[in-house]
Amino acid sequence: MSKDFKKRLLACSASDFAVMDKDDLIHAIKASEGRTVLAEIISYIEPTPIDITNAEIVRSYGADLMLLNKLDLNNIKIGGLPQSDDPIRLLKKLCGRPVGINLEPVGDTDAILMEGKISCPKGRQATAENFIKCHNLGFDIICITGNPGMGVSNHAISESLKVAKQHFNGMIIAGKMHGAGVSESVIDEDAILSFMENGADCILVPAPGTVPGVDIEDVKSATKLVHRHNKLIMSAIGTSQESSEVETIREFSLMSKRCGVDIHHIGDAGYPGVCPYENIYTISMVIRGLRHTVRMSAISNER
Repeated sequence: MSKDFKKRLLACSASDFAVMDKDDLIHAIKASEGRTVLAEIISYIEPTPIDITNAEIVRSYGADLMLLNKLDLNNIKIGGLPQSDDPIRLLKKLCGRPVGINLEPVGDTDAILMEGKISCPKGRQATAENFIKCHNLGFDIICITGNPGMGVSNHAISESLKVAKQHFNGMIIAGKMHGAGVSESVIDEDAILSFMENGADCILVPAPGTVPGVDIEDVKSATKLVHRHNKLIMSAIGTSQESSEVETIREFSLMSKRCGVDIHHIGDAGYPGVCPYENIYTISMVIRGLRHTVRMSAISNER
């Protein structure tokens, strides 16, 4: 897209997303002033409604960005997606939104583990081979993070960023929404600085109240640090609390909004492969109200 692109994400349609580059997407998120919703999806699980993908469902409830979790790039399976030789571009066409993937840097043998380490398939690891695959498949976003029990450390995330920026030209998110099985702080100023220095466009932190001891002041301080470096920050509800009642989701969203985050993430625990739909709608209503919630949910992919 042209360097003159100046739309905020709230004003974008499927035709805008289809031609955006990384800088356009980052600008659109910044210009929306904390009113962007990202929904995480377990990719291979078949949704409860048949003949539809979870990406299409969460879009209809107010999600702006889709993040595929546990997608094995050596054996791509996306529940509800028709058979295709170009699955990610087809998914993007169906949901009309940017699509990302979680990749996990699992090779830090010095990490102090809090639980038994779970094996991670090669197709889900944060490697040069997989970064290249993501580029070729048409992903808009890579999130370098760790699922529970994977033993992903801040150091491993930082090192993998150096490789990612060499092979992937989309937006790169990095950070932790929980411990991922490692005994270390999930919000660490030195780690955040290292992530940004090594190529992260957006820093991932837990939403206040989702990880024990992580409060508004912690996330607000991290947000100010990230914004001083002209980067984005995303708060995550990724501790299975995404399946909590709407009152809890509303509180998380308001606290994150007060901290000044750019993107509000909600995880994949709840219905098969995705959080309860009403919780996505609740986040959208809390951070941007009815007008923008309805527009982003209802606008046709033909626009």
